[in-house]
Amino acid sequence: MRLSRFTAFSSSLLLGAVLALAGAGAAQAADTAALDYVALGDSYSSGVGSGSYDSASGDCKRSTKAYPVLWKNAHAPSSFAFTACSGARTGDVTANQLGPLSTATDLVSLTIGGNDAGFADVMTTCVLQSESTCINRVNQAKSYVDTTLPGKLDAVYTAIRNKAPNARVVVLGYPRFYQLAGSCIAGLSENERSAINGASDYLNAATAKRAADHGFTFASVVPSFTGHEICSSSAWLHSVNWLNIGESYHPTASGQSGGYLPTFNGAA
Repeated sequence: MRLSRFTAFSSSLLLGAVLALAGAGAAQAADTAALDYVALGDSYSSGVGSGSYDSASGDCKRSTKAYPVLWKNAHAPSSFAFTACSGARTGDVTANQLGPLSTATDLVSLTIGGNDAGFADVMTTCVLQSESTCINRVNQAKSYVDTTLPGKLDAVYTAIRNKAPNARVVVLGYPRFYQLAGSCIAGLSENERSAINGASDYLNAATAKRAADHGFTFASVVPSFTGHEICSSSAWLHSVNWLNIGESYHPTASGQSGGYLPTFNGAA
């Protein structure tokens, strides 16, 4: 049976559209596959809290469930280097993590600054001491963010740009830790939780400013973690864990895949 002219014309248009979309998809995949990607940073990038650690990474605790590895698995870049390390500060990134960067590097990701600002000590202080001591310690961290951290971020960002002048650099922030007026019935006071959230916002704002001044992209994970903070019904962050203290206040595997990965996808 012969097709009508209209049907034949419509079919040819549809076929052309399908082929065009397929071609665009193939081109996009090829572009992604050509990327040389390097993942830097601290424990939020290495994947502490998500389990499945690579034994070869030792105390750096690089996880196969961390967002850089999940992105690599999904996009198959031509090369991938994962040097993020638990406990890293800005100076550790410049001293120990930049080896894989080169003029061929196309994409860089990192989280950094939380350890410089002393957030681990903030959380320890707030868990173990009084509300007033907690809030004083939070204010000390914010003062550090004002006076000292910008210069340290400048140093690491400049070092990255010098070694990878052609790369798109995505700096990811930190989530808010607590859902206020949430389900927690013990532990920190609401004032303490609010102060800690405010300090995280403060750190993110300072980091975003320094990243922008270096021509980098800042990607906030606060929207993706909203509704998944500690004290929510579906937390993507570990609360204090006395049996594994190092994983406390870090993203779970769901936090990496549901929080950090889509945020990085949107910015990369």
